[in-house]
Amino acid sequence: MKKLTKAEEQVMMVLWDLGSGLLMELVEAMPEPKPHKNTVATILKILVDKEFVKIETIGRFHRYHPALSKESYSTKSLVSIVTDYFEGSFSNAVSHMVNRNKLSINDLELLLKQLKRKDK
Repeated sequence: MKKLTKAEEQVMMVLWDLGSGLLMELVEAMPEPKPHKNTVATILKILVDKEFVKIETIGRFHRYHPALSKESYSTKSLVSIVTDYFEGSFSNAVSHMVNRNKLSINDLELLLKQLKRKDK
């Protein structure tokens, strides 16, 4: 899977939030300090080349649409991290988070309840 740079991810977050948008709509929705429209246009071109974004041409304007959902990208990214850094083991990843105090007992109990519901 192709990965997003930090700048590409920032543009995708705005696009996922909006659902679609024209260049200036995306620039307006960007957090402060807002990047220049030429910067966003360049990033959008890269995202189109990487097949993360599709273009709908409306006259002389382009409306940009995400080519994949935020959930899909998040899942693929998480699987990639677990594969690359935790030998493909989600239990190793969870253990790592527990050892770094990033997961509480409550978090783990919620995960266990969720797993038990899925088994039914």
